[in-house]
Amino acid sequence: MIRYIRLAFVGLLGLCLLTLALANRAPIEVRLLPDDLAALTGLTWSMNLPLFLVIFASIIAGVLIGFVWEWFREHGHRATAAQKAREVARLERELAVLRDSRSVPPQDDVLALLDRR
Repeated sequence: MIRYIRLAFVGLLGLCLLTLALANRAPIEVRLLPDDLAALTGLTWSMNLPLFLVIFASIIAGVLIGFVWEWFREHGHRATAAQKAREVARLERELAVLRDSRSVPPQDDVLALLDRR
């Protein structure tokens, strides 16, 4: 059921993006710098692109910037989790050593029954 909902969502999203692309086919000029600043620096790079490509590139750039931002923001959480995982592994090894040292069979049957509890 979830698979069909996901496929319907992806299909609807694709249809919306296709409609957006068809509605915004007009070419626009994309410039690196504004005219005054370009004249001052000598960098007059420009390119003609369809508007939908500029829109899609902006969306993708925003998503990528958001992912990178979150990855940096969560660095402290990941470092703490890794430290706690190492501590848990160390304590589990210590517990295994203690259990092995305690597994020496007792000399008395009554003590053996008490150790099983």
